[in-house]
Amino acid sequence: MTEEGYNKILAEINHLETIKRPEISAQIAEARDKGDLSENAEYDAAKEAQGILEAKIAQLKNLVANARLIDESQIKTDAVQILNKVKIKNILNNAVMTYTLVADSEANLKENKISVNTPIAQGLMGKKVGDMVEIKVPSGIVKFEILEISL
Repeated sequence: MTEEGYNKILAEINHLETIKRPEISAQIAEARDKGDLSENAEYDAAKEAQGILEAKIAQLKNLVANARLIDESQIKTDAVQILNKVKIKNILNNAVMTYTLVADSEANLKENKISVNTPIAQGLMGKKVGDMVEIKVPSGIVKFEILEISL
């Protein structure tokens, strides 16, 4: 993963542990003060939220523990590889799209970052500018032309 993605995850863990965890603890304490816990829906909801939060924190910590940072200075643009920004054109409808190929944990379609494990990224890996690629997607086979590879 990139250093930026790694730092985002560390910031999210910090936010969950320092802000969200105390909020949920306060909700549990407040619900507990209302009396009988066996019929207290607020208490049950707060405990469930706590379980979900702790699972999320554990998942993120595991991701960080197993992360390998990519040396961005070693990234080249002669052929498509992880961390490249690739501009492609759909041959059928002439739509031009630009995607950055990233690790699964950093994929975010709103930012045009797609996982290297997606069918489109897999079809682009190792290809060069000007190459025509046929990629099998859920709707069938789509032909793309690689217009540009950048960082």
